[in-house]
Amino acid sequence: MKVKIDDEIKEFRTVWMESHIVKMIDQPKLPHKFEIYSSFNHKKTADAIKNMIVRGAPAIGATVGFGMAQACLEASDTEFNEYVKKASETLKDTRPTAYNLFYAIDRIMKAIEKGSSTKEKRELAVKEANRIADEDVETNKKIGVFGNELIKDGYKILTHCNAGALATVDYGTALAPIRFAHSGGKKIFVFVDETRPRCQGSRLTAWELLQEGIDHAIITDNAAGHYMKRGEIDICIVGADRVTADGSVANKIGTYEKAVVAKENKIPFYAAVPTSTIDMNIKSGKDIPIEERDEEEVTHMWGFYGEDLKKIRISPKGSRSKNPAFDVTPKKYITGLITERGIIKPNEIKKLFD
Repeated sequence: MKVKIDDEIKEFRTVWMESHIVKMIDQPKLPHKFEIYSSFNHKKTADAIKNMIVRGAPAIGATVGFGMAQACLEASDTEFNEYVKKASETLKDTRPTAYNLFYAIDRIMKAIEKGSSTKEKRELAVKEANRIADEDVETNKKIGVFGNELIKDGYKILTHCNAGALATVDYGTALAPIRFAHSGGKKIFVFVDETRPRCQGSRLTAWELLQEGIDHAIITDNAAGHYMKRGEIDICIVGADRVTADGSVANKIGTYEKAVVAKENKIPFYAAVPTSTIDMNIKSGKDIPIEERDEEEVTHMWGFYGEDLKKIRISPKGSRSKNPAFDVTPKKYITGLITERGIIKPNEIKKLFD
């Protein structure tokens, strides 16, 4: 992704590995500070996922792959299998809704099974982790190419949360078609849902669009219906953390509301998803585990005061909150899925795996 630092444009991935160190863009500090967080072991990598230093299903998958590689590098020859298995459980417990997490662990475990020595297992783990990250970049490029076909010159697009480069290794899922449309010369405008409670739309998506020079405006979550009804939105494109066999989509809380209102106003609603996010083992959306996060994400807000990141209370002391991180949108509200293999209807998912 493009990042402007001291008036110079540089290219970064969201997460990568150098030697045994996993490096990632420190997302809670955006948009006010751009810093790289370094994780020196798999437990710190797990904490970074849990604390959302890195987030977004594809980015989580790549980070978990690197975390598993770290565990393989850390493990002794005598306790290698036991250590790596325990590390996989630690990483699995970080973000239960994101399917890419489990997909990455499975790939690393299968890769190391092919090694005849612990030395070879370590090498295979690092190689597979880098392959997962590289594949994500290529996958998102293809999603961008296919999704760009849906965007006409002059379109006004609604996004929700952040499904940009920061949610992947690069390019993004929902933002990939927008990037390709913009770079291809189409005049577009993006409505950016703020996405409470962590405001990943107003903090992260807006920041990414600003780096790319893409015209946009931040709106409150409950303003989207207003703009849809006025005919100011032509298409909605969101990401996904898990898609089930029946075409249901789990994504950031509030996605379901946007999809229902879009259908009411006859606005096409697409989810941009790599096939690694599709979980054919779960038959319907009601079976997706929904992560419940800390109450303080709702009752408090974070922001920079001078040079310091501060947390302030915005609700009465003693008031409780509920904080589901995701909701599930049934397939009847989804026009199509934009994948790296093309655009399909939600009820056509099985074709991808035939």
